[in-house]
Amino acid sequence: MSSPLAPSRLSPKATAGAAALTLGALGVVFGDIGTSPLYAFQTVFQADHHAVTPSETDVFGVISLVFWSITMIVSIKFVTFIMRADNDGEGGIMALIALVQGASLRNRYFKSALIAAGLFGVALFYGDGMITPAISVMSAVEGVEVAAPSLADYVLPITIGVLVVLFAAQRFGTHVIGRAFGPVMVIWFLVIATGGIGQIVADPEILKALNPAYGVDFFSAHLRIAFISLGAIVLTITGAEALYADMGHFGRAPIRRAWFLLVFPALTLNYLGQGSLVLQDPGSVSSPFFLLFPDWSHIPMVVLATVATVIASQAVISGAFSVTKQAIQLGYLPRLAIRQTSRSEIGQIYMPAVNWALFVAVVILVIGFGSSAALASAYGIAVVGTLTIDAILFLVVVRKLWQKPLWMAICFGVVFLTIDFTFLAANLTKVEHGGWFPLSIGLIIFTVIATWDRGYRATAARRAELEGSLTGLVAEINHMDPGPLRVRGTAVYLNARTKTAPLAFRAALERDSIVHDHVVILSLITARQPYVDDPERIVVDDLGYDYDGISHVTATIGFMDTPDVPYLLKLASPSIPDGPLDFDSAYYYLSNVLIRPDGATKLNRWRKRLYITMARNASSPVDHFCLPAERTVIESSGISL
Repeated sequence: MSSPLAPSRLSPKATAGAAALTLGALGVVFGDIGTSPLYAFQTVFQADHHAVTPSETDVFGVISLVFWSITMIVSIKFVTFIMRADNDGEGGIMALIALVQGASLRNRYFKSALIAAGLFGVALFYGDGMITPAISVMSAVEGVEVAAPSLADYVLPITIGVLVVLFAAQRFGTHVIGRAFGPVMVIWFLVIATGGIGQIVADPEILKALNPAYGVDFFSAHLRIAFISLGAIVLTITGAEALYADMGHFGRAPIRRAWFLLVFPALTLNYLGQGSLVLQDPGSVSSPFFLLFPDWSHIPMVVLATVATVIASQAVISGAFSVTKQAIQLGYLPRLAIRQTSRSEIGQIYMPAVNWALFVAVVILVIGFGSSAALASAYGIAVVGTLTIDAILFLVVVRKLWQKPLWMAICFGVVFLTIDFTFLAANLTKVEHGGWFPLSIGLIIFTVIATWDRGYRATAARRAELEGSLTGLVAEINHMDPGPLRVRGTAVYLNARTKTAPLAFRAALERDSIVHDHVVILSLITARQPYVDDPERIVVDDLGYDYDGISHVTATIGFMDTPDVPYLLKLASPSIPDGPLDFDSAYYYLSNVLIRPDGATKLNRWRKRLYITMARNASSPVDHFCLPAERTVIESSGISL
């Protein structure tokens, strides 16, 4: 029987076959990097404070840098190397964090610093996720200015209108329109490749730009300008993290096939075409992407580009939902409302709080920056920051987890970290021109994550003191004379730890001196892997005492599983000593703590206030654990933090 705790996962062995998986990958994975030609190349030439001239030397140099940046960072670094680092088939920076947590590192402070760096990369992902929908949709809609200049004033309202529809549609899930994503993106890549080929045929000289010597010459002739231009060239690799993050959805092989057979060639041809066009007509630098195509096709291209950017934005939004869920399961964020929108599609969840927070931020960005060119100044620094952290964590996995030779790790680090840090340094020049926004968002979210982590651990330590030993409490019950009053029925007490007694259970004994005929104490543990198979989930313990009716169940779930407590209990029922039990009429007892900031915990007062605010606004545990509301009782206790 398949587990309902985890959404259905596609794998390379799925019956749909390799072609279907490759098509699905095209629709989900490559939207971000696939729509970069809309704005990336022109941004290099439109940055007023360090404009690159549309001369042959500069254009050939820029095209060379674009091609080799994509080759080195996406094709080699991610597709060839980093995608080998999977955590039970899952990829992305959260998977790397989990792998590093499992690695054997002697210095625990170094390990903590690595995990903190990974969490900062997660925080930067949210900053990137806010800019991607804004710049992608706006750059597509700006094609209207080429097709019908009189409609230029409507670019902003049309962009906001598209975004409103996009975010409003999230609550319905993407399982219906998701089937169309792959074919649309195939059309998109074929069209942009065709546009590039048409221009290349007219001027095949541009093919020489693939020679890395032109990139070297560009740096030699204009060192400062070439270095700063890397801040715009990095826009061509936005979305590289998505290839890795979505690996668990489709498998490594389909993503590699889609990249090398269609996406990489299409991007290369389109960038070559844009470069050739700019050399032929320097005035086309204002919109080289749309001007690649004949006049009659401009309106259809605006429509196609808008659809493609909506797909790219959808992938980023879905990614934000997925990363947030993983962070909640791993204990780095408070519970948030999560709604499953499909029982069959991959990761189809909806998180209202995340969705509308992203929407507000995206609209503010669109209105505040006003154009894709201005947004480009804010874009890139968060992307490079995450890619750099990915490389650092990957090095630790290679050396400490895989036990590869030191020389291998050094070679990887020297080559790819040099590239990453060069791009990072170039993007630091964009901080005052808008790069401060994703950095600020990243710092705010990292502060939230770090505060919740520290506050949660402090609360857990204080709570453990109040709970006391579970075996000690059972021993106390076993020796009570007279014993507690037994009442009919089954009571399930949820507990976050395996060794301590649930506060709700202790309160029932101290206040009422009652125990149900059947008591199940359920401890939930989140593994450092995305999914756990049913046979490996359950461990049942009778606590070592000859006292009828009290059992301890430890259930392990993955950080991408749904914590469905009734389902877990059904799995455990046959193994319970006085089972199997009927949990359809059981009562569930939760221990809720009311936190006060007047304790001696070594946390700044503002951190205590922030943590308490987040704790009080966390979603209901009844919904989070899929409990029946009519049979759930919440016992509250006070704790000073």
